[in-house]
Amino acid sequence: MRLLLVEDESAIAATVQFALQADGFEVVHCLSGGEALRAAATGPFALAILDVGLPDITGFALCRELRRERDLPVIFLTAHDAEAERVLGFELGADDYVTKPFSPRELVARVRALLRRMAAGAAPAAPQAMRVVGAFEHDTEGHRIRFRGRALELTRYEYGVLAALLARPGAVLTRAQLMDRVWSDAYDSSDRTVDTHIKTLRAKLREIAPDTDPIRTHRGLGYSLEP
Repeated sequence: MRLLLVEDESAIAATVQFALQADGFEVVHCLSGGEALRAAATGPFALAILDVGLPDITGFALCRELRRERDLPVIFLTAHDAEAERVLGFELGADDYVTKPFSPRELVARVRALLRRMAAGAAPAAPQAMRVVGAFEHDTEGHRIRFRGRALELTRYEYGVLAALLARPGAVLTRAQLMDRVWSDAYDSSDRTVDTHIKTLRAKLREIAPDTDPIRTHRGLGYSLEP
């Protein structure tokens, strides 16, 4: 598979490229966002690994450009572990987030896990099964959710969290339960990962209905969806 690696630190890029190539991937390495956009025009990539801090544009801006014409899985690399930066990345549709310093072998494992999820999602669709929960319509086969008649644009993990809550309306799901159901194949995820995705989900629901918050927080326990 052909992967796009955009990293301006040569030492990090060389290590990552070697680890990915040793695992059988073809890697195209770019030092800047502009170079990456030119590389993307030459043919499709299965996945992109983007450094957030690039010399010409941010990794977030590059992600927007790369996704204008294609649904491209993205893993962000960052030197920071700030919550605001993670939230922004996930709002843009980040599939994963890796903080430097990191293990190249772990990054390869994350790439493999993400590609497996993408392959599973690309399987032929079965007949749609629509489930209505209050103001939500959940197409469980098509992995789509509508709220008050409007389709929600969700990242993979946001969909997983909301789908888990919709499956048991009114029940309180602990952070551990949500982690086990949504992030079972992810590495180094924590309870704060759940909180971050709940925050972005609430923001997207408020864009449609500013007067309501169907997700309930149960302090010390977890979250539930209003039945």
